[in-house]
Amino acid sequence: MQYRTVPKNGDKLSALGFGAMRLPTRMGRIDEGRAIKQIRSAIESGVNYLDTAYPYHGGESEKILGKALEDGYREQVKIADKLSPWLVNSREEMEQILDVQLRRLRTDHIDYYLLHMLDARSWKKLVDLDVFAFLEAARDAGKITNIGFSFHGDRKTFREIVDAYDWTMCQIQYNILDENLQAGREGLEYAASKKIAVMIMEPLRGGMLARDLPDEAQAIYDRPGLSRSPADWALRWIWDHPDVTIVLSGMNDERHIRENLLTCEDALPGSMSSAEHAVVDEVRAVYKRLIRVDCTGCAYCMPCPFGVDIPQCFHFYNQYHMTGNRIMTRGFYIGQVIGFDGDPSNASRCRSCGKCVGTCPQGIAIPDELKKVRRDLDGLATKLMTPLVKMVMKRRKE
Repeated sequence: MQYRTVPKNGDKLSALGFGAMRLPTRMGRIDEGRAIKQIRSAIESGVNYLDTAYPYHGGESEKILGKALEDGYREQVKIADKLSPWLVNSREEMEQILDVQLRRLRTDHIDYYLLHMLDARSWKKLVDLDVFAFLEAARDAGKITNIGFSFHGDRKTFREIVDAYDWTMCQIQYNILDENLQAGREGLEYAASKKIAVMIMEPLRGGMLARDLPDEAQAIYDRPGLSRSPADWALRWIWDHPDVTIVLSGMNDERHIRENLLTCEDALPGSMSSAEHAVVDEVRAVYKRLIRVDCTGCAYCMPCPFGVDIPQCFHFYNQYHMTGNRIMTRGFYIGQVIGFDGDPSNASRCRSCGKCVGTCPQGIAIPDELKKVRRDLDGLATKLMTPLVKMVMKRRKE
């Protein structure tokens, strides 16, 4: 395992962190046994930084993590958890949430405590609530150790937040498509210049950069002499940055965990050649040309009051326009989003209430984009195809 140092406290943290936002599920709930085995296996392989948050999996993520860290595993790792601004309106509520988190995690302290998903509006709210008094009191009481923040706003606000406090670390979205989104490379370098450790989230854009690639992008990676997987390329590109401390991967498949661990071993800062960077530049250009909605699948927009599965709708909409097999994509949309049980979650259920808009870290005009999904994937062709897909799915179940 490769380890990188947090400048302000000297912690040696695994360059690969385990993100617990997308744990394996079964029948709509976390597959507890499998998730615990995955977490412990990663720790045994050298991963020592685990990231969760109060809302992940409806609060179940923290509980599973707490169970996974029993039997001596807690002493081997650092836990990162978060205070979500939309859940608090007073100092008392902040204290209540922290106490709940400690109980869920079965620990007496959280090593890295972050203000969650900051942008200009949530930052102002927390400052007005005197959040630093709460954080420092919690630190003095031994409930938290290091203070940081995660970010989903504009670059000006990012600089303002970085300059406002003596942060130990920050967490930003960064990948081959988002070099200039939100904090971006400029923010990464600015935070590092202040000796703030930088943890990277969404390195694979919710899996978009690792699976079901556009044919043109896959053809680039398939050239003779380029034997790496798409995930390997995307992760290696981030670890090539010397200012990156940790790359968080939402690992929920055993094979993917093994692959990520293997990549991390030799993906050292500055290890990529100019020719390898040129390959990534080509792939990026393909995505930029084809992608329709910049959704990462984080699901902060959920649940929808009208039952729309917003991330799934955007996933299949992007796939519809990026891959060469639109019929297959439509079939999966029918099977996984429209469904056959009388409880569809497709784009046509949207009533443009706007509740989702304010929660989207990417600033997507979700109702407007869902109208486009409805146009392309909820029309006559889908209605005509639905009985066939239903028949095929029924046979498969039998």
